[in-house]
Amino acid sequence: MTILWALVAGLVVGLLARLVLPGRQPVPLWLTVLLGAIGAVLGNALASYLGVRHTGGIDWMRHLLQVGVAAVLIAAASPVYAGRRR
Repeated sequence: MTILWALVAGLVVGLLARLVLPGRQPVPLWLTVLLGAIGAVLGNALASYLGVRHTGGIDWMRHLLQVGVAAVLIAAASPVYAGRRR
């Protein structure tokens, strides 16, 4: 069940990351989910390091960090993947 939740979180975080990036990203859905899951894990680690992982109510800073890290990963992977497909 943990793997299923990681994939769901990766899908949500990855799609939100693609939404905040300008333009079209030529990465497929499976790569979006993978980079979203990695971004969620790294965003959690960054939130722990900054001391904002556990706050009262909804952890907006943690979620923003997760989406931000995933957006950076997708933005870095887009030209690599686009160049590979040519």
